[in-house]
Amino acid sequence: QVHLRESGGGSVQTGGSLRLSCASSGDTDSRYCMAWFRQAPGTGRQGVAGTGNYGRITYAESVKGRLTLSKDWATKTLFLQMDNLSPEDTAVYYCALDGTRGYCEPHLDGSRYNYWGQGAQVTVSS
Repeated sequence: QVHLRESGGGSVQTGGSLRLSCASSGDTDSRYCMAWFRQAPGTGRQGVAGTGNYGRITYAESVKGRLTLSKDWATKTLFLQMDNLSPEDTAVYYCALDGTRGYCEPHLDGSRYNYWGQGAQVTVSS
């Protein structure tokens, strides 16, 4: 069993910053791919940023340069630093873990992520 818990969501004004955290626990050994997704009201889930082996990271084009993913391997905590936020970033943000064991290239294919957190609301006002 795997547990993922997001924290750090909230409300900010345009141009502000937030930092999301995702604490992972349970059967996470040798499972290296983790990612952030988001879902705005009335839209589908969108991959935001993902990491895999050797600290490799991939980003959605729309967030490059503003959102930064990092991971503390010792505590198995995933972070998402979000800067220069705009109302278009308003969404529920989810942390996800790919159940594959062993080598994993970072990816944003939601269908390959087996475990999900409960989500954290991020609201950006103009």
